[in-house]
Amino acid sequence: MASPQEVVKESAKDADSTTPPPPHEVDDCRGVLRVYRDGSIWRSNKPSYDVPVYDDGSVLWKDVPFDSTHSLQLRLYKPASPISTKLPIFYYIHGGGFCIGSRTWPNCQNYCFKLASQLQAVIVSPDYRLAPENRLPAAIEDGYAAVKWLQEQASAEEPDEWLAHVADFSRVFISGDSAGGNIAHNLAVRFRAGSAELAPVRVRGYVYLAPFFGGTVLTKFEAEGPKDATLNLEMIDRFWRLSIPVGETTDHPLVNPFGPVSPDLEEMDLDPILVVVGGSDLLKDRAKEYAEKLKKWGKKIEYEEFEGQQHGFFTLHPDSQPSKQLMLRINKFIMEYSA
Repeated sequence: MASPQEVVKESAKDADSTTPPPPHEVDDCRGVLRVYRDGSIWRSNKPSYDVPVYDDGSVLWKDVPFDSTHSLQLRLYKPASPISTKLPIFYYIHGGGFCIGSRTWPNCQNYCFKLASQLQAVIVSPDYRLAPENRLPAAIEDGYAAVKWLQEQASAEEPDEWLAHVADFSRVFISGDSAGGNIAHNLAVRFRAGSAELAPVRVRGYVYLAPFFGGTVLTKFEAEGPKDATLNLEMIDRFWRLSIPVGETTDHPLVNPFGPVSPDLEEMDLDPILVVVGGSDLLKDRAKEYAEKLKKWGKKIEYEEFEGQQHGFFTLHPDSQPSKQLMLRINKFIMEYSA
């Protein structure tokens, strides 16, 4: 006769034989997005950067829906005690390889607090649909919709009260971090110099913070740069594989500004652009090439590289000396092109 322990073990074995195995994980993006072989997806409701929110009351903020079809919201920020009656508007489009990130993540919110107070500007921080559920061009379309929302406000008889008496719709700057920098580039290409289709809104310039560009041929620094980079080559490849349209490559026009079928930037009139990158960021060669080519073609473009800094240093270490220098550089760019 079998012992009680043997009966229990046999029962457990029988149960295990009828229980399907857990899905096989094929991709993990910073612990907040997991993709499984069967196509299922798991997302965490927690951010990948668990830092406290530093809200001291000097900056006011609120959320506003801008796309009811896709349930998208943006977060508005403004100084509680502005130094001017009319402030420039500065878009901050978050990063995350098109796959993760949110306007609600504390690192994003903390940086927007600093942008609002130190730039003395109204900050607009929109969300956008994420991949792989929503592959490109979804994120670009949502960035476009977020700027068109501002045009609706500027044209309305009664715009949002937060904007009505303080926002200068004729001084708008569109900025993005990493994937957000890519979105900013594609908006610059779409709106062109003068942003005529946005009237009475006027975009004065663009700020690309460590723009997330790609291509089928690795750059020298991608191939030979530090293996322990904050954004390493494996993660770069993973983000692109999950976000580009199915069947496409990283020479897609939305990914590679100089791809074989990308728009001809040489013949295009563009508003002024500031490109910023860290010297230890694997993406720096692409950012530098972008700036050098556009400058050679006569565009108003400035390039700033911060020696020794990693991808996203300005949000990861917002109180560091390089981050403070960057804020001064952005402020100078805004002042230069606000007239």
